[in-house]
Amino acid sequence: MGKRDCRLLVERKTFERTKIANTQITKKSKIPANTFKDPYIFDFFDLKNAYPEKDIETAILRDLESFILELGKGFSFIERQKRMIIDDIDYHLDLLFYHRKLKRLVAIELKIGKFLAKYEGQMKLYLKWLNRYERQPDENQPIGLILCAGDSREQIELLEMDKDGIMVAEYWTELPPKKELEEKIRYLLIEARERLEARKLLEQN
Repeated sequence: MGKRDCRLLVERKTFERTKIANTQITKKSKIPANTFKDPYIFDFFDLKNAYPEKDIETAILRDLESFILELGKGFSFIERQKRMIIDDIDYHLDLLFYHRKLKRLVAIELKIGKFLAKYEGQMKLYLKWLNRYERQPDENQPIGLILCAGDSREQIELLEMDKDGIMVAEYWTELPPKKELEEKIRYLLIEARERLEARKLLEQN
């Protein structure tokens, strides 16, 4: 990795955002540590304040290289709007990736607004289908990432979705000024540590 790449990772607080995502992962999680980040920064999309999910998908395809770099090393793009027929009903997964190092499919769903509990059931359905019909014999079980413009961390914690291989992360379409970014990341890290400590106390009781 070159100096420019290292500088970019530092500026975008990649290490800190990975630490925040890791607090969703428990001992029984199907998601390996350091796979995802939270939040994701998609400032390269040049999106306005209000936009439909279709516009985000179009922007992702237009800036696919930048999107994959933000996801992390090892990701390879497979398909957009992956069609799945379940009980004679057509479903479409927003984005399907493959992670070479983890040897598994990664399903990604894009959502406008805050996380809703119903998204968990939808992603579970997609992962089961992928596991049955798309997973190769030498691959590990698929995992999923739900990207929301906002999330409810307490609700996500209660649902314990990581046990089913599902992670939820917020996304930002603008990179705030350096000082503001540092403050936001610091706050998220404090919040994440508090959740981790509360989880440990519950496990001990």
